[in-house]
Amino acid sequence: MIALPALCAAQFMIALDYSIIYVALPTIATELSMTEASAQWIASAYAIFFAGFLLVGGRLADRFGTRRAFVLASVLFGVFSLLGGFAQNDALLLIARGGQGISAALLQPAVLGLLSATFDGIARARAVAVWGAVGASGLAVGVVLGGVLTAVDWRWTLLINVPIAAVAIVGAILGFAKTGKVQGRAPIPLLGAAAGTVALLSSVFLLTIVAEARPDPALLTTALVVALVSGTAFLIHERTGARPLIDRAIRKVRTIRLGSVATAFYMASVGAEFYLVTLLLQQVHGYAPLMAGLGFLPLAALVTIGNMVAGRLIPRFTSPRVLFAGFAISAAGLALLALTGTVSSYAAGVLPGLLLSGFGHGVVYTSMFSLGTSRIPSGLEGGAGAVLTTSQYLSSAVSVAILTIVLAAAPAELRFLSAFAVTTAFALAGMGVAIVARRDVKTEVTH
Repeated sequence: MIALPALCAAQFMIALDYSIIYVALPTIATELSMTEASAQWIASAYAIFFAGFLLVGGRLADRFGTRRAFVLASVLFGVFSLLGGFAQNDALLLIARGGQGISAALLQPAVLGLLSATFDGIARARAVAVWGAVGASGLAVGVVLGGVLTAVDWRWTLLINVPIAAVAIVGAILGFAKTGKVQGRAPIPLLGAAAGTVALLSSVFLLTIVAEARPDPALLTTALVVALVSGTAFLIHERTGARPLIDRAIRKVRTIRLGSVATAFYMASVGAEFYLVTLLLQQVHGYAPLMAGLGFLPLAALVTIGNMVAGRLIPRFTSPRVLFAGFAISAAGLALLALTGTVSSYAAGVLPGLLLSGFGHGVVYTSMFSLGTSRIPSGLEGGAGAVLTTSQYLSSAVSVAILTIVLAAAPAELRFLSAFAVTTAFALAGMGVAIVARRDVKTEVTH
């Protein structure tokens, strides 16, 4: 069947593009004369535009058809990847990264919508497990591939998306000829989308300014005011508007709400690990980009194994139980990295934490989406998928900004201990979400 490989190719590209840039950041910053605080925008530009436009992307996918949205988004992703690959300055690169984020925002809901509409029952559970394994593996493989490609030329970290996008496009045309029906013609709430996106951008920009050694008071005040005003406008629009960005039927589904919180804690814990380990290996251990990328190989392998294990365990133990175990293992791995990550030996200091957190990462990724997509209302697959992924990548942009602040504020000898301690706390919070979700499952079974 061509359908599942096409969905996996698209998901791999979305995940890959998030993490592949991390190892290349120091090289790009040096070549384009960017500070460490401003260079984090190369990663955040993708995540924040992704998160900011996901809800609109979900609405567009539901309105015009998930197959059409899938093909168009894949084309745009390839075009912006080409633009970024040939960018000659930081401004053009950031524009390209933002364009990739917007393309991903249209593509991700279409992927989730097609996944929900194409597969059902046991076949759906298996498809989600395979798709989840590919998505989480894309995040892990991204940092490995990023190191290899940066050793050749960092521009290949963007150009690599072009052939993957081509595979996804061909697969969609051949595999989804009779799927992705239009769900309605209601206007897209652009006002709410604009307010929400501005709120997200200004909030992350505010955190970036705080991370600077000498924050500009005028910029700081402006960003704070814009964030507060736009955030308030978005909340009012969602509460009182005739056409809210998040469909009210979606808001009522508790599994989607819990899944969204779980994705946020996932991205703030093991998802943020890519950023920290990249800096740890290059700044503390002195690894070149190629060696730093290869240093992630054990993590990539354990993420894949964790996904496979979770796919087998969820039908037997339910997704909340597996999610709890995944976050617990992730917390243990991140705590170990906090304590031993700066030890001179990679094998003794970094590897044990990578193995534990990598396995937990894979388990969490599959189980959180299994939980979040378990009761999606018919016809709202794209919008519901957008809510889950918005939470994921909004958390990514905010957590990277927070970790940048922590790294800058902590004493030199405690920088990484403090930063990994923050990610550990988020993993522990994820365990709490799993406990709440488990109680809900028990209640439903009882009644």
